[in-house]
Amino acid sequence: MITSRGLKKLGFTPEVDYVLHNNSDGAGTFIAEWLSGSPQPTVSAIEAAEVEWQTAYDAQEYARKRKAEYDQLNQFEMQFNDDRDGTTTWVDKINEIKGRHPK
Repeated sequence: MITSRGLKKLGFTPEVDYVLHNNSDGAGTFIAEWLSGSPQPTVSAIEAAEVEWQTAYDAQEYARKRKAEYDQLNQFEMQFNDDRDGTTTWVDKINEIKGRHPK
């Protein structure tokens, strides 16, 4: 299957190097226009690049989950309060989040 992610992984830019289209006829997405000066990659090359992209994306799931939780913390205030009060609230919370979402 041709995907924009696969083409991007190969270094091509949508609307600059290619235009994808899907007629909703069940045939799937296809390259409607190839605009790049480089040769058009084969479907198998695009599919392999998509698999590579998906593998890298899946490997970072823990990081996306951690970030979502980190973003909810007021980390600067926690660090300030820990420094002022001699506590470890911030470090404890970060370690708790890392424990829930290990690498």
